Amino acid sequence: MTTNTSASVRPAFSGKGTASDISDMDNKASKYMFIILTVICTVLIVLSSIQGGAFDPIRRVVGYALVPVQEGVNTAGTAIYDTIKEFSDLRDVYDRNQELEDRIASLTEENNRLRSETEELERLRLLYELDTQYMQYPKVAARVIAKDSNQWFQVFRIDKGSVDGIRVDMNVLSGGGLIGIVTEVGANYATVRSIIDDESSVSAMSQHSGDGCFVNGDLELFEQGLLSLTDIDKNANISDGDAIVTSNISTKFLPGILIGYATDIEVDSQQLTKSGLLVPAGDFSDLQEVLVITQTKSELGITDHSEEAAEVIY
Repeated sequence: MTTNTSASVRPAFSGKGTASDISDMDNKASKYMFIILTVICTVLIVLSSIQGGAFDPIRRVVGYALVPVQEGVNTAGTAIYDTIKEFSDLRDVYDRNQELEDRIASLTEENNRLRSETEELERLRLLYELDTQYMQYPKVAARVIAKDSNQWFQVFRIDKGSVDGIRVDMNVLSGGGLIGIVTEVGANYATVRSIIDDESSVSAMSQHSGDGCFVNGDLELFEQGLLSLTDIDKNANISDGDAIVTSNISTKFLPGILIGYATDIEVDSQQLTKSGLLVPAGDFSDLQEVLVITQTKSELGITDHSEEAAEVIY
């Protein structure tokens, strides 16, 4: 009887192996390599530990071969360590620098806040001195919240209005003297026209002699920090440096409030009157707080109408 064995016979080797066969071969190769390297290392350790004898030449040869490798490894390791340390140091420096920048920003903010508070305290101190100087008049403090010009405060608004007792024609003080007069009032705000405005003309007098004059607003002249002083009698005793205050005959301004100081007083070309300039007592470039006298001249019953027609506006 003949037996068919073709189905049970498998080829001993084919040109292509399966993925499992290839993986087994790689694992075996890795094991063999590991074993070989382990043996070599063990032999080298043993040779390096043997002193003298027949192994000295071998040990020297091995030393000559290993020393350059060891130096190279040491050099490479040192370079890697230095690089890592330098990177770490740079990171520490960066973190420290960031902390310092944050600290500087915090200190700068705190310094600006303290400076602002110091400046505000100084302004309030001046307002207090002004309040003390005119204690005979009731007053309320207010903050400037807006102005009609980008440069000067010829017309501006304050944060107090009718609910705070503010009324039209109330006098406004700041910076050592007269600033202006209230011209419009809302519930929570009021508009003030300052004495530097072109439409302003204030009846005034010399504090020293009592001789009369007018202080006129002039924005072009105020570019030089000055106002005009006009209608001074030729024989009036008003000289450079005299303090100029609101007049007793002013229809709207309370008497005796400092306006500024006379300068460049000269006799006019027609030889009938004198005129000059006035350095205002108030600072109109950076108004932030003001005092409003909460009584008008008419309410205090001291209006003198005998020369009312002589005043242009006030």
